[in-house]
Amino acid sequence: MPESLRARALAGERLLGVLLRMPAEELVEMTAVAGYDFVLIDCEHGPADLLALRQHIAAAGLHGVPVIVRVGEGDGGSILRVLDQGAVGVVAPHLDDARDAAALVAAAHYPPLGARGFATYSRAGRFGEADAAAHKDWFLQNTLVIGMIESPAGVAAAADIVATPGLDGIMIGPADLAASSHADDLPVAEASARVNASIASAGKLRMDIVGTTDAATAAFDDGAHLVVYNLAHALMSHLRTLLTPRG
Repeated sequence: MPESLRARALAGERLLGVLLRMPAEELVEMTAVAGYDFVLIDCEHGPADLLALRQHIAAAGLHGVPVIVRVGEGDGGSILRVLDQGAVGVVAPHLDDARDAAALVAAAHYPPLGARGFATYSRAGRFGEADAAAHKDWFLQNTLVIGMIESPAGVAAAADIVATPGLDGIMIGPADLAASSHADDLPVAEASARVNASIASAGKLRMDIVGTTDAATAAFDDGAHLVVYNLAHALMSHLRTLLTPRG
């Protein structure tokens, strides 16, 4: 099998992907043809339709592009199902403390690291053709588990969150962090810097969400390992630019 997305990130590659919401099967394929490293499908703010998600994962798989999925808050059942359908990792929102991080790891990993239900007859197990022991070992080594810090409580607990065994990294949710912050909380830029310092100190992975190429370059230069474009933001910006000839 090709080197996993998690292994590539841990090896220090700069990995660039897109965040998109279903239905977007053709955009998944266009992203793959364009040469992106991964696709992040949003089932938190987008439709959490498992059948459509399976089709999107299969389409990406035909092009050899890995898919990770942003699930809903505290949704361990969805984590099991998206991994069984072939996603190579998950992004989970709203980690406010180490208990949230531990629950995420438990849902995403097989024993002994977690408590994910075991089955090889799903798509991820090649419909029962995968060797059970090899399947379990591969996913224990290669499932990418990213949590999101999106609140002042999460910022305050960042050091404890990133120390959680089995949690690979963090993506800050800047919109939710701004919406949940009040006058007596840290400014978003300062809070983000504090979280990023905790990530770096723990040697964990950092994923940033951006809207432009300049922001992506800046994120990589500042220490991000995975950067994902908000495709809706980028497409809307481009569509507005295309209106320019109208005057």
